[in-house]
Amino acid sequence: MTERVALLVTHTGRKDSTDHARTVARDLIAAGFSVRVVAEEAEDLDLSGVTPISGACAAQGAEIVFALGGDGTLLRAAELARPEGAPLLGINLGKVGFLAEAEIADLDTAVRDVVAREYSVEERLTIDVTAELAGEVIAESWALNEVSVEKGSRERMLELLVDVDGRPLSRYGCDGVVCATPTGSTAYAFSAGGPVVWPRVEALLLVPISAHALFSRPLVTAPDSTIQITIDPYTEHALMSCDGRRVFGLPPGAQVTVRRGALPVRVARLRPQPFTDRLVAKFGLPVEGWRAHGQRHATGH
Repeated sequence: MTERVALLVTHTGRKDSTDHARTVARDLIAAGFSVRVVAEEAEDLDLSGVTPISGACAAQGAEIVFALGGDGTLLRAAELARPEGAPLLGINLGKVGFLAEAEIADLDTAVRDVVAREYSVEERLTIDVTAELAGEVIAESWALNEVSVEKGSRERMLELLVDVDGRPLSRYGCDGVVCATPTGSTAYAFSAGGPVVWPRVEALLLVPISAHALFSRPLVTAPDSTIQITIDPYTEHALMSCDGRRVFGLPPGAQVTVRRGALPVRVARLRPQPFTDRLVAKFGLPVEGWRAHGQRHATGH
């Protein structure tokens, strides 16, 4: 019988996260799983029976990757899960936790569903990014949520030229731009004024940040579009950030190319909740009361 392997990634700086991770690990081991933990987290977990593992291949051969924490923990786990194609299951121990599939109250049920293989897997679009200067690659990375190009100092505005599919779109004097996936539409792009896009939509988003331009609306492009952002040669240095985790300095004149990622992130879904319901729950949107009132009014009661 093939060994079942799970990788556990957690926010060990929080005691409740560590306690929940121990519970998950014990339950999985009792169900016959071989449980790996990130080597740097092993000491804080202080749990016998798990295998500390480090490096980019931590999820190799794993049936599932558990991420216990906030969105930051899930993004860190995605870095390990994506190259191996391992499904990623987020358990939200943070605040909003848009990327997580389940809340902490559902932890026991989530583990039981994984053990019983009662979950589905969906693929989330990612983005690949390359930065070049004078034709030489100076940075390469990827993102599940977004890639942002922002000014490196608060004092000066950043001058950017944006091309889409090889055609010039607009010049922006701005604080920066965000290129996001539908998954990332509720993250930084949302804060910058971008639209909320349902995760199953295939598209790329471009959202200017505090742009001094007549046309500075957020844009939604085709999923196979190529977005190029050129930093004016006479402007300031800039910073390129991928999911807020991988940050690169960009000199004036650098050109950033964003396109659909070659590899998706595979996300485990337990009891799929309509995205509309998730929006309502996460943002506390007002949906109660008015329908009932309208129905009473229409029937004359």
